[in-house]
Amino acid sequence: MLLLPFSLPADELAWQAWRDGNAVLIMRHALAPGTGDPPGFVLQDCSTQRNLNAQGRQQAQAWGDLLQQKTAADVQIFSSEWCRCLETGELMALSAVEPLPLLNSFFAGRGDRQAQTSGLRAFLAQTPLSTPTVLITHQVNITALTGIFPASGEGLLLALPLTDPVTVLARVPPE
Repeated sequence: MLLLPFSLPADELAWQAWRDGNAVLIMRHALAPGTGDPPGFVLQDCSTQRNLNAQGRQQAQAWGDLLQQKTAADVQIFSSEWCRCLETGELMALSAVEPLPLLNSFFAGRGDRQAQTSGLRAFLAQTPLSTPTVLITHQVNITALTGIFPASGEGLLLALPLTDPVTVLARVPPE
């Protein structure tokens, strides 16, 4: 294992950066089997969307447990408006989940990849993160920002301010 200053493992230094506001945790929503959304998708109607299954709900709760172990501070959660992302954040049971349209999926032409990715970069550059912050989004959004194809429920700790390419401090697999 790579040891950095203070003899902390690299992943613990990444978590410390997150606690200090020098990193953000971006994660793909927990497991919602399938790809995209069914025909008739309506953003405001969860019954028309691909939603978390039992394993996905367990993943989200496990994330909440993990984040409670990593910090005693309040955690700020921003989420895509898709139900599977909002539910992931709600099941973490850490704080209110704030919808952030920049995190909405642009899969299959539902949004604007370039505008949302540059908008998210601007948001992170302009928004002071006074508490540990979580962004819950979709695979396509994370891949556009980082080049990484995350698993359902996987998180990435990204160094702030964002660089080009983005500096990934740690990848955190789903529980």
